[in-house]
Amino acid sequence: MPRATEIRLSRAQRLLFVTFEDGATADLPAEYLRVESPSAEVQGHQPSERQLVAGKRLVNITAVEPVGNYAVRLIFDDGHDTGIYSWELLHRLGRERDHRWRAYLQALERAGLSR
Repeated sequence: MPRATEIRLSRAQRLLFVTFEDGATADLPAEYLRVESPSAEVQGHQPSERQLVAGKRLVNITAVEPVGNYAVRLIFDDGHDTGIYSWELLHRLGRERDHRWRAYLQALERAGLSR
């Protein structure tokens, strides 16, 4: 499991910058992290319960709180604060960002929703 060695929040850019010990880096937009939240509120308890989160274009991260040595909890300015983002998840979200983002935008379009 890759470990994060640096995490920087840029509220002005609405980005979370993460560097991992394997040399990988990820620039993760707050909106992307919010709609991909690992919380039960978004993911449900099984794949069929996953929620499509819309209207988060302007969401921002207000705080990043460490969770042990394996994760962070992100606090969003829309009140969402229940997702625990493990290093493994952040690494995967960075690697799969383009694919996941395209799929998200397509799902919004099919549902007639907007960012």
